[in-house]
Amino acid sequence: MRQLTINRNDAGQRLDKYLSKRFKSMPKSLMYKYLRTKYIKLNGKKAAPEVFLNEGDVLTFYIKDEFFEEQKHYDFLKAGKELDIVYEDENILLLDKKVGVICHQDNRYDADALNLRVLRYLYEKGAYAPDQDKSFTPALCNRIDRNTGGIVIAAKNAEALRVMNQKIRDNELKKYYLCAVKGCPKPRHAMLTAYHHKDERTNTVRIIDKEREGYKKIITEYTVQEPSPTLSICEVLLHTGRTHQIRAHMAHIGHPLLGDEKYGDKKFNARYHMKRQALYSYKLQFCFTSPAGCLENLNGQTFEVKKVKFLDKI
Repeated sequence: MRQLTINRNDAGQRLDKYLSKRFKSMPKSLMYKYLRTKYIKLNGKKAAPEVFLNEGDVLTFYIKDEFFEEQKHYDFLKAGKELDIVYEDENILLLDKKVGVICHQDNRYDADALNLRVLRYLYEKGAYAPDQDKSFTPALCNRIDRNTGGIVIAAKNAEALRVMNQKIRDNELKKYYLCAVKGCPKPRHAMLTAYHHKDERTNTVRIIDKEREGYKKIITEYTVQEPSPTLSICEVLLHTGRTHQIRAHMAHIGHPLLGDEKYGDKKFNARYHMKRQALYSYKLQFCFTSPAGCLENLNGQTFEVKKVKFLDKI
């Protein structure tokens, strides 16, 4: 017989979901059989798979020891250590992701990515214990393209992840970008509305001015901060968040981003020796309009990166 006590990160989820995450080598059919036959009990009693767990609940197991074998090695320890932390508390991390770093590992970059660096950082400081938090892993709440830098949010616990994801879905965060564009947009400030379609095959998007079937509405607000006839610095506030929205929308109005090889002007880019788009998610503001639980302390706060690197090159 073994017992496990449900902690803060494990609470708030269905029993069967927790068991599937905690005992990955256990077949689901066997898991449900264990529940039916009371080989797995919740607070000393038979429990239905769909019951939700609370912090402090006790699970009792009469199952094979092999399902409790611990992982001896953690792949995230192969990841790099470099993290530029903008803000940290007991619930979240705000990270300044550098250009060239991917947010999540893929087939080409399976050993190093921002999410893996976060796991390594938290593990090495004793804030993440994989052998205890079997059903939750600290995770990124938003992502930024590899060739764009800026603020990425990481949640340290399950409650923070649930709340932050909901706030992002409800558009209760304001994300500001800095970009360098060809020419000088007129007027100096505008709220642009257009329609967006992504071609999954080519990973490119098309922007049009009138509504059409298959296209989604986008809203992009810009302010020219440093005007110039040849190259201007703009601040952009996204009111929607579509693929390549800033890059494609600014190009659509005749002011492509410097360094953008996909939607930009290659001759213009070559003049400044820029091979990556001059775009940075440099400022984040929390504007909660509903209760935020453990993240309430963030409401009304604004965070900004210390240095936007592409500004030094122009």
